[in-house]
Amino acid sequence: MFSTTPPATQVLWRDANGDDYHTAPKQFDQRGVANASGHQRSGADQREIGGRQLAVILGYYNGESYLWEQLHSIFNQTHPPSHIFISDDASDTELCSELLGYHRHCSEKVSIWVRAANIGFANNFLNALSYVDEPFRYFAFSDQDDVWHSDKLEKALDSLEQHPEDKPALYCARTLVTDETCNVIKGVSPLFSKPPSFTNALVQSIGSGNTMVFNKAARDLIVESSSNTEVVSHDWWCYQIISGAGGIVVYDQEPCLRYRQHANNLIGASKGWKARFIRILGLLQGRFRSWNDINLSALVKHRSLLTQENQNYLDNIIMARRSNFIKRFFLFCRSGIYRQTLFGNLGLLLGVIINKV
Repeated sequence: MFSTTPPATQVLWRDANGDDYHTAPKQFDQRGVANASGHQRSGADQREIGGRQLAVILGYYNGESYLWEQLHSIFNQTHPPSHIFISDDASDTELCSELLGYHRHCSEKVSIWVRAANIGFANNFLNALSYVDEPFRYFAFSDQDDVWHSDKLEKALDSLEQHPEDKPALYCARTLVTDETCNVIKGVSPLFSKPPSFTNALVQSIGSGNTMVFNKAARDLIVESSSNTEVVSHDWWCYQIISGAGGIVVYDQEPCLRYRQHANNLIGASKGWKARFIRILGLLQGRFRSWNDINLSALVKHRSLLTQENQNYLDNIIMARRSNFIKRFFLFCRSGIYRQTLFGNLGLLLGVIINKV
């Protein structure tokens, strides 16, 4: 369990010039480090962002080997972000501007947050997001070791702007899976053709966090629902709570970045027979059921945020997990849950039969 309001002595925001701020992130300085509540920008800067103010939340932990390439790909977007917030989850080596290696003119667009203690990748993202608010209208998660396609943010914003600002909307996409150099393409993440929905989100996450971009309404919903809440992963939770609340989830079938695979990946690519075998083994060992225990508990805690229809789906799956085989099978069928692929649905059926969902 984590708190979205850690004591001031446990967090530190540092801008790229090396200046430190021991106050909470919502009280940044007046010199170009983004102020989450009233940062003043020049007229030229306002024209540049054109109402598309976007903040990138980059989760970092011992990732100095690849971080420069990641930042370079973000700075060189056709629609660059207004600011990048790097949340360092108590790395072994202190992260500083010299280590980052970005150009001096980009320094005012980067802030570094160093934690006193490691809280895990999911909590690191969600906790950092809770501190980044106004004046930003859009938000994106970033890993520390990918390479973004140059039009990643522009495509995401073009998609999100088709929907009302007051409705939570989330964009996610496929990825190109590469080797450690990020140059040799080893494959593409699975193609999902069924529509995103809450009944899918209950049993599957279709969008990696490193591809996610979302609007202010989605940001507010994520922050409200993740405060003091345990979840399996930040990206899966975003899919669950946004779809559950009746928001919009856009799944782009075109890849938006190069997803580097190396020995230090916390979560690897989920494609191929080896990945399928690992998922089946995890299902038999009860790992999938344990994940559902955590997510369902979080959804029950924030039940009031869900639509009435999705509350009913939630009730059905909870009741099904507590029932004997015949009733369990009936309730799972009525719950409408599904995975995106035939193999995934066969695995889901096996999990229902042996009560491991």
